[in-house]
Amino acid sequence: MATVHYVAIIERSAHGFSVFFPDLPGCTSAGDTMQEAAIAAEEALSRHLAMSIGHGDHVPDPTDLDRVKRDPEVNEVGRILVRGERPGRTVRVQVSIDEGLLARIDRVARNRSGFLADAARQKLAAMA
Repeated sequence: MATVHYVAIIERSAHGFSVFFPDLPGCTSAGDTMQEAAIAAEEALSRHLAMSIGHGDHVPDPTDLDRVKRDPEVNEVGRILVRGERPGRTVRVQVSIDEGLLARIDRVARNRSGFLADAARQKLAAMA
């Protein structure tokens, strides 16, 4: 996985604050306070990247903070960089696994590697 930082814009909304990512249409979060909205932005980015990658969608490179233009129609109150993880180069590894567990995986998954990688991502996210 490669660590990337996407620009998130915090704007005042009718019920607190919302966050959007100019590079990632549809990736948003919100909170009652600026801090809650900023914290929620990391989870929103993580989910968005995982879903995009899972569907095989193109994930654009992040734009540098200084290059994101201001939109006069947005009630912007702040900009932050939000850390996310993009997949890196795939490498082949050898693992040992119980044959019964492997048989169960094969019954539900079309791709062993993808299944194991998704399970590892979920476990790591739960530990964060």
